[in-house]
Amino acid sequence: MRLAPAPSEETALADKRAVMMQAEKAAGDIRETHEALAGAQSPVPVLSAAVRRLERRAGQAPRLIEPAVRALDAALIALNEARRHLDAALAAAEHDPSELERIEERLFALRAAARKFNVPVEGLNALAGRYAADLSLIDAGADRLAALEAAAHAADARYHEAAATLSHKRRQAAAGLDTSVNREVKPLKLDRAEFMTEIVTEPESAGPHGIDRIEFWVQTNPGTRPGPLMRVASGGELARFLLALKVVLADRGSASTLIFDEVDTGAGGAVADAIGVRLARLSRRAQVIAVTHAPQVAARADRHYLISKSALDKGKRVATHVLELTADKRREEIARMLAGAEITAEARAAAERLIKAAG
Repeated sequence: MRLAPAPSEETALADKRAVMMQAEKAAGDIRETHEALAGAQSPVPVLSAAVRRLERRAGQAPRLIEPAVRALDAALIALNEARRHLDAALAAAEHDPSELERIEERLFALRAAARKFNVPVEGLNALAGRYAADLSLIDAGADRLAALEAAAHAADARYHEAAATLSHKRRQAAAGLDTSVNREVKPLKLDRAEFMTEIVTEPESAGPHGIDRIEFWVQTNPGTRPGPLMRVASGGELARFLLALKVVLADRGSASTLIFDEVDTGAGGAVADAIGVRLARLSRRAQVIAVTHAPQVAARADRHYLISKSALDKGKRVATHVLELTADKRREEIARMLAGAEITAEARAAAERLIKAAG
């Protein structure tokens, strides 16, 4: 059976059914009242005859009769008005019992279908449309399925061809990256370390990024077992490897600001200077903030900020101060970094040489 419910049909049927059922319950009382008012026992003819008799006597005793006549006239008018309302009510209450039966059958069929398919009555048409589309697909099933399978096989072949090409290019790029990073890490006190890109091809684990699983591995000392960079390298080594990676990949895009926290830990002399050179190179493409204790690194900076702490409230709190240094103050601070607590003329001269060399 095709139900094809109209918009808001359920509400309209339910409202009409409720009106008809209420009218059916009230119809008997309405008919009895109408019979009492307009039937054989109606008081209207008797009252009308009484009014006419009183009117004929009104001239003899107007004060006695006229108020009663006016009241009776008003009563007759009210009774006639009531009879007209009852006539209208009877007309409205009368309906074809078969029509109520048809309405109930239609309403119950719609609601039963809605319960069966777990959708509101308003959603039955959309559901029927989806089922019709599904049936069309099933009817055309064999040809459609064959076409889809052929398309899937073709797409799978294209994917694996593209993935294999990507994997080959990745290995080529990885070889270049390894060479470049290892060239950068040698001056960073990692001359015995080896950086390598580990690529494992797993066609069975194909995904949106291809068929390769890629990790950066390092061997920190000859004879040791290589492993993932994040697990094998110490904190200082990790910072230097990442610095080398950033330098090598600087022209491939970077964050707008790079922060290095004591990347020069444990380094001095030429190693610290090499770190400073690479940080300065990075700063041409991004803002580089470096926290350092190495004068060779500080001398390479465009701006120098001194960070200091002081006790407050008799040592209960500590305040941190950040002060940008002028050129003279900067030379003095680099000299302090070179000499320690007591700054000598030699330290100042060495600081000057570092600043000039960096410039």
